[in-house]
Amino acid sequence: MSLSTIGVIANPVSARDIRRVVAHAGNLQVTERVNIVVRLLQGARAAGVARALVMPDRSGVRALLERHLKQGDGTLPEIEFLAMPTLGTVDDTFAATRLLARAGAALVVVLGGDGTHRAVARELDELAAAGVAPLPIAGLSTGTNNAFPEMREPTITGLAAGLYACGRIPAAEALASNKLVEVSITGGDAEHGVRRRDIAIVDAVVTHDRSVGARALWKTTSLDAAYLAFAEPEAIGLSAIGGLLQPVGRREPGGLAVQLARDARHALVHVRAPIGPGLVQSVPIASWQRMVAGEALTVSAQAGTVALDGERELTFEPGERVTMTLREDAFHTLDVARCMAVAAREGLLRSTACSNP
Repeated sequence: MSLSTIGVIANPVSARDIRRVVAHAGNLQVTERVNIVVRLLQGARAAGVARALVMPDRSGVRALLERHLKQGDGTLPEIEFLAMPTLGTVDDTFAATRLLARAGAALVVVLGGDGTHRAVARELDELAAAGVAPLPIAGLSTGTNNAFPEMREPTITGLAAGLYACGRIPAAEALASNKLVEVSITGGDAEHGVRRRDIAIVDAVVTHDRSVGARALWKTTSLDAAYLAFAEPEAIGLSAIGGLLQPVGRREPGGLAVQLARDARHALVHVRAPIGPGLVQSVPIASWQRMVAGEALTVSAQAGTVALDGERELTFEPGERVTMTLREDAFHTLDVARCMAVAAREGLLRSTACSNP
């Protein structure tokens, strides 16, 4: 068995925002989150992983997982909870990502929706800029809008993560590169030249709202424009608007910028898009264009907020300039399907009859 280490960040409160309330969507309970983590770790252990570093929490995931560990059936790797304070906010995810990157984890498995995965990718992006070696992400969908993470049985993700972590599948075959949209805000009355920067791994959406308020974005009436790293027609969330106009795959070059119309009279077309679970709304579209990597697009709205992967994060005022830039090959994720295909092709999970009586 290899002593390779994987990291696990399980958002204990994903899938609990206002979008699920208005759409009558269910919440993922703590017990089921723990079951997902256990199945993930059982798969990783079967592939050779001996140690897992797990983010602690205040919502009961740690307590239930520790209770499971007391059974000691040998199907799980050694589990160590990261030594960090827990605040019950996104800062926990940021801190855990930093600790995992510096602890030498082979990759981080993330349980959450688009927002949780964005938080991990954002912190990894900051660490990469500081010279810290990049850490691949293996995503599991447990959030509200899940355009980015995959809906997959966690046992399979655990097997693929374990095969990669133990060096049995090389990075060239195991990993896939991903795009993101970089948001920059410059200028302002207080101090010219101040630069605010953030990222979105799926969609950066500009609204006319002047305050953040409820962070989750689920009404389309205030939308001004959407800048999409990728846009798949089967996705749910704001990226579905672009996916039903001009699909852009997550692995193909370029992105998509969509300008929404002020009202029905100014619309070129209307798109009925599933912007949340059970929420299909008609969105008036004025125009759309492909985004080219490295070319900054200036937002036309004079003031408002920018929602990153479904949640309002940034406000901007008159006199500030907002630009959106697509970056390709920005971070890496584990390609679970390809890993399992390699495992089958190379016989990585086979054993002889006499060794397994």
